[in-house]
Amino acid sequence: MGILGDSLEKASANTATRPPPKSAPAQMRYLVKQHAGSTRTVAQLLGISQRTVERYLKAQLKRPRSELAARLADEVRKRWQPRVRERAKKQAASTGGIVIETRARFGFTAAPGTTDDGRIRLITQHLPPTYAARLFDAQATGATEEDLQRIAAEGLQEIYFRDRGRRAEGLLVELNEIDYIEIDF
Repeated sequence: MGILGDSLEKASANTATRPPPKSAPAQMRYLVKQHAGSTRTVAQLLGISQRTVERYLKAQLKRPRSELAARLADEVRKRWQPRVRERAKKQAASTGGIVIETRARFGFTAAPGTTDDGRIRLITQHLPPTYAARLFDAQATGATEEDLQRIAAEGLQEIYFRDRGRRAEGLLVELNEIDYIEIDF
């Protein structure tokens, strides 16, 4: 995934109501439970041996190497409280909307003679539920990072730059050179 897709995933993970397991044996137990008790599937998922998974389950091993610890925490985070995540996404897509904070270069296509050259801007903007729904739907269908950026740029174009149609008619906004982007819902 790209920077926008990762930000959507992080925002989704931040909706959890309880913290995920912290210790490696607890994380391993959670993953094995999520995969119907199959230590083989978890071993393949993490790129380790089935015996290593069993050792973590028995707490014979407690401290994984840093690469495995990162993969393990990432896999647990992806699967932690899926119903809570879906409920938060559904609320953002229907009533709440999302907040995008980004520092990026915005390129413009505007009327001749204007001074709307592309430049780096720091923008924090609430986008209405329609754009949240479009982003979530695009992400669920496997859209590319460019597609997600195009949807976010359309939302910022309409809400921030055009002020919901009250100014800058005909202005087209492109999101270029994203320094960082954070999404919250």
